[in-house]
Amino acid sequence: MTALNDGWFTEVFQDQGTAFSLQVKRKLHEEQTPFQKLEIYETETFGNLMVLDGCVMLTSRDNFLYHEMMTHPALFTHKNPKKVVIIGGGDCGTLKEVLKHPGVEEAWQVEIDERVTRMSEKYFPELCESNDDPRANFFFGDGIQWMRDVEPGSVDVVIVDSTDPVGPAEGLFALDFYRDAMAALGEGGIIVQQSESPLLHTDTIIKDIHGDMRQAGLDHVQTLAFPQPVYPTGWWSCTMGSKENPLKYFREEDAVNRPFVTRYYNRGVHQGALAMPQFMVDALEDEVRPEEG
Repeated sequence: MTALNDGWFTEVFQDQGTAFSLQVKRKLHEEQTPFQKLEIYETETFGNLMVLDGCVMLTSRDNFLYHEMMTHPALFTHKNPKKVVIIGGGDCGTLKEVLKHPGVEEAWQVEIDERVTRMSEKYFPELCESNDDPRANFFFGDGIQWMRDVEPGSVDVVIVDSTDPVGPAEGLFALDFYRDAMAALGEGGIIVQQSESPLLHTDTIIKDIHGDMRQAGLDHVQTLAFPQPVYPTGWWSCTMGSKENPLKYFREEDAVNRPFVTRYYNRGVHQGALAMPQFMVDALEDEVRPEEG
């Protein structure tokens, strides 16, 4: 539930008894796309704000936290990522981070709602500055079907940069999708899925992701937590899965000597995010292998 009263945009999480607000200057855009309601606001202190179906998606001020953590841990864990597929990610921020890696030869953004990308180009141009990179490819359509159809073993990293597991994104949090993703991954391939709030969703969404990834044959699964002020509780996560790759280990030297600028991600952040809080370890004890807990 959302409300716009006295110059404040408020997203209410009724079932959790909490809410989050941002003071806004004005509404910049509103439309009903074929898939969802899309709104853009100019805020007082967080830059521009994108809202989909009443849920905060990103702001200019803090999106780097999410985009960097959805991207760099996975790409610095894979031994040599050359082909990366982003399912969702219509704002192009994840694509921008992927293309910072000079070893990436091909990146696909598979987004169901083209209007999200077009409005991001207008209102979040800093996230779209790599859209003209010759390595960037765009497909606007069903990411679930795209993953079924891709050549087996042809992808190094799959990044599921989706909205919450409702509506168009629900099928991206399903066992069948993880099976298709695993089939698409080559040797040492990694899938990373945005996995909601550790405080609110460890016993539900995160536990289900761990179980489904393992059932799909992804033997190594690891959840990394990171701050995200505009999302519920201000604390978010991504979950990585791999068939062969022990996810506790990564190319530390390459991360230290990365030839690009980050604002949040570095070696220490990566290492720290691998340590799950005790309540998560306890909740996931049936899913987390002893060496990963």
